[in-house]
Amino acid sequence: MYKENLTELGERKRKHSLRSVWNALLYVVKTGCQWRMLPVNFAKWQLVYYYYKKWSGLDCFDLLLAKLREKVRSGMGQNRQASLGIMDSQSVRWGNNRALSGYDGNKKVKGIKRHVATDKNGFLLAVMVTAAHVHHSKAALLLARVLKQLLCGIRTIACDGGYRGEIIEQVKNVSDIFYK
Repeated sequence: MYKENLTELGERKRKHSLRSVWNALLYVVKTGCQWRMLPVNFAKWQLVYYYYKKWSGLDCFDLLLAKLREKVRSGMGQNRQASLGIMDSQSVRWGNNRALSGYDGNKKVKGIKRHVATDKNGFLLAVMVTAAHVHHSKAALLLARVLKQLLCGIRTIACDGGYRGEIIEQVKNVSDIFYK
């Protein structure tokens, strides 16, 4: 039945299975190799890149992550949707990319800052990357908005003392989230 739907849409038959394309994507993620350096036992890099762009544009990876997280949480005897989020940031050194380069004076690091929200199990809920000079309380507002759009079940965010000041009230007003 699926093949009939493909021919009705005018799409051609696949030479490579989607499983082999997925395996090639996992290889790129795991090794960090360039697209053109994919081994010959995978599909051509152009095809793998095509599917990567197509699936990224459709937010397939976000959906896959959410479904996997829900399945693992329910297998652990927890609610499928998280109600508690944990937010933190980390400054890391970043090569020669001047577009994202900044300097975090507190950590004495030149590079980028990762802003991450996880559930109580450490499962990724949302991630954002900024230049290192952006204070994490400034990025918290945007990250809270992303959490509201993706995960309506988040009611409490736990974080360290770096997230303080008027940002707490702003996050409460924007996202109806209690912010500790």
